[in-house]
Amino acid sequence: MAIIVDLDLQLAKHHMSVGEFATAVGITPANIAVLKNGRAKAVRFTTLDAICRVLDCQPGDVLRWVPDEEPEVG
Repeated sequence: MAIIVDLDLQLAKHHMSVGEFATAVGITPANIAVLKNGRAKAVRFTTLDAICRVLDCQPGDVLRWVPDEEPEVG
């Protein structure tokens, strides 16, 4: 299972830099990079709330699930 974070698309849509976004959300640019690069293991609901508030979007606009490929049998 993979959760994909689509922040790049939303930031481009809102013409925001990572630095501006980090300041608006209240987390460091390094933590934004961790989210964008798919290295985050968890996201607090308060952080997700701030992201959605700043980007005026729904959680599904930022996060999506992609199933793992199942190995072929045989």
